[in-house]
Amino acid sequence: MKRDDDQELWDLLGKASAPALSPFFARNVVRQVRNEGQPAERLLGWLRPRLLIPATAFALALTFAGITLKSSLNNAASDNPPDTVAVVDPQDYEVVADLDDLIASEDDNLWDDESLSL
Repeated sequence: MKRDDDQELWDLLGKASAPALSPFFARNVVRQVRNEGQPAERLLGWLRPRLLIPATAFALALTFAGITLKSSLNNAASDNPPDTVAVVDPQDYEVVADLDDLIASEDDNLWDDESLSL
């Protein structure tokens, strides 16, 4: 950046004082790094019973709630079949099965026009 680009900025920077660091700055930084410890020590800090027991209980509660919710949704879905299934007469099951086979064979058709044009 040239001085001519922004004269007000350069004037403001000229008035600013240089930051004053403590003579013990390096010592304080090294002390802080040593106090934080090694990564293995930080991992062991999470495994303290004071934190581990509530976290495990919470995870188990979430798992139990998820399993219960999923099983209740599955039971509700199996008890009330969709309206389209409920409307089919028992004598029409063979026709429906044949239609399902026909739709499945259409999906597997390798010789349709779209695949030939690619």
